[in-house]
Amino acid sequence: MIVKSNDLDALIFDFDGVLTDNRVLVFSDGAEAVICNRADGLAFDHFRAVGFPVYIVSTETNPVVRARGAKLQVPVIDSVSDKAVAIRELCADHGYTAERLMFVGNDLNDLPALNIVGYPVAVADAHPKVLASVERVLTRKGGEGVARELMESVIDFEPAD
Repeated sequence: MIVKSNDLDALIFDFDGVLTDNRVLVFSDGAEAVICNRADGLAFDHFRAVGFPVYIVSTETNPVVRARGAKLQVPVIDSVSDKAVAIRELCADHGYTAERLMFVGNDLNDLPALNIVGYPVAVADAHPKVLASVERVLTRKGGEGVARELMESVIDFEPAD
């Protein structure tokens, strides 16, 4: 599945397990940290340069999600209880159509979102039920440059013929 960028309204990423390796560091003061891949930063720079809308949607309430989104200059919708509801609200707010969205997920709480978008995608190490429900499984695991893989081999940013 190679998707032309002009067939998409936006690209939406889950955070934990997609833009991270799904591990969390917990410090003695209770603060948490995650591991992200710098190659994704270059992909987000490209998405921004070509004016392609990108979002992070997460159930996580940890400020690390917003901090990473701010660093990437990507809008974050966090602390959501149902990602499908959040995506429908995003569509209503921006005039998007769910069938023209790509969502990248990895775990069971992503299934509602994956089931409503036109282009459901999973990372290589996603839960088996997620892998069975998507059109495309990436070669990279969560936190290993997922956004970069999408930029380089899944979404064609050249004008359509």
